[in-house]
Amino acid sequence: MLKKIISVLLIFIMACCLVCSCNSDQTSGEDDLIVVGVSQVGAESDWRIANTESTKAVFTEDNGYRLLFDDAKQMQENQFSAIRKFIQQKVDYIVVMPISEEGWDAVLKEAQEAGIPVIIVDRMVNVEDDSLFTAHVGADFYLEGQKATEWMTQEFADSEEVNIIHIQGTIGSTAQLGRTQALLDALEENSNWNLLAQFDGDFTQAKTYEVISDYIINNDVRPSIDVVYCENDNEAFGAIEALEKYGYTCGEGGVRVISFDATKQALELCMEGKISLEVECNPMLGPLVKNVIDTIEAGGIPSKYQYVDETVFTPDTVTQEIIDNREY
Repeated sequence: MLKKIISVLLIFIMACCLVCSCNSDQTSGEDDLIVVGVSQVGAESDWRIANTESTKAVFTEDNGYRLLFDDAKQMQENQFSAIRKFIQQKVDYIVVMPISEEGWDAVLKEAQEAGIPVIIVDRMVNVEDDSLFTAHVGADFYLEGQKATEWMTQEFADSEEVNIIHIQGTIGSTAQLGRTQALLDALEENSNWNLLAQFDGDFTQAKTYEVISDYIINNDVRPSIDVVYCENDNEAFGAIEALEKYGYTCGEGGVRVISFDATKQALELCMEGKISLEVECNPMLGPLVKNVIDTIEAGGIPSKYQYVDETVFTPDTVTQEIIDNREY
């Protein structure tokens, strides 16, 4: 009887060892992957969707990564929760596309204390200690705004008065702050420019359509509008929709719509002449983020700030070939 008990125990021990060995091999395989936790703003625009797709395309198992992706649904509190969860999961890197610039010191300090590098993508964060993040990959939003206002200065050089409606992006986001400041600075430099109204479009088509429609309806006299300065393409779509509904013509000889991003749909409207100026903001940032991580993995130090190359388009410069080759 004792021999039978010993035999059963030996079989049980051997089975446990086999299971542990299998689990160990499985964990070892997973440990070979670089784990990246990504906190994305949401899916509020075509640009944002393309940015997400670019990120997911590079952080694949085939490329040596395991991606943990979180959609914050436009709530900063969700981003804080996601980052803290990534810290608990002991990811190798944290990538954040911040909703707004403020409020990041505490959670980024937690990531730093856990020894996890943080890469800020697209929008920036305003922190007291910039060592809380390893690198920023994105665009120079103020420069984008300057490109737009320089075009406006040339386009309306001979105009006695230029009436402008300004549609801001998500308030407090880096893109909104940069593009807004560029316009405000240009307004001070051009005495013939008149800011009719400034609205929060939140980077969305629906909200922009609503605020412009309300503005037109609630004016006793039909507003004379020369320019609508939209801080992204989805806002431009909403602006054009509202303006045309109430009898305005968009384009040369009518309202000049200015937009940022240069998505495929926007470039099509630019080629048609409905968008007069399209300032590029490239969402395909995934490869640049991967380069930052690859540099660190190789023992190097990545550049702290990395900006993508961007251009501007007008109806005269957009071609069908450019549109067909657009990835977003």
